[in-house]
Amino acid sequence: MYETILVALDNGPADVPLLPHAAELAGHFGSTILLMHVADGYGARYFKQLHLTESEEMRDDAAYLEAEAEKLRAKGLTVRTLLALGDPPKEILKASVAHAVELIMMGSHGHKIIGDFFHGSTVRDVRHGSSIPVLVVPSKR
Repeated sequence: MYETILVALDNGPADVPLLPHAAELAGHFGSTILLMHVADGYGARYFKQLHLTESEEMRDDAAYLEAEAEKLRAKGLTVRTLLALGDPPKEILKASVAHAVELIMMGSHGHKIIGDFFHGSTVRDVRHGSSIPVLVVPSKR
C-alpha cells in the first residue's frame, strides 16, 4: 500500500514518538523509508544564492539523519536519507513528489492556536499542500 514513506524529522523531541510509528508501518507494508530533514537556518536557506559553504548545522543534521537511518536499518528496514535546504513545508512537498511518496509522516510539537500563529506550522502547510495522506504523530507531553 505504501511503497515509500517520507518521514520528516525536525532533529528534536517530536522525532522520538514518530520514528517507532514509521518503523512499524514500514515493516508492516514492506515500505522504503525516506528519512528527511530540512535544514532551515540562515546558511541553509541562502546556501545556493550566496554560494555559502556547508554550515555546522547542515553537517550536524546530515549526521543525525544517518544515525537515525542506521538504527532503522538495524531493524531490517530499507532507508534512504535526504537533507534538504530551505523552507520545510515547501521542501517536504517537493520531495514527496520527486520521490513518488505515498505517505508523509510528521511529528507534532503540540502548539496551540497562538503558538501556530507566531511560529507557523509546518504540519498545517504540508497537510494543506499535499495530495497524499499525511500522518501526524503527536509529541509526548
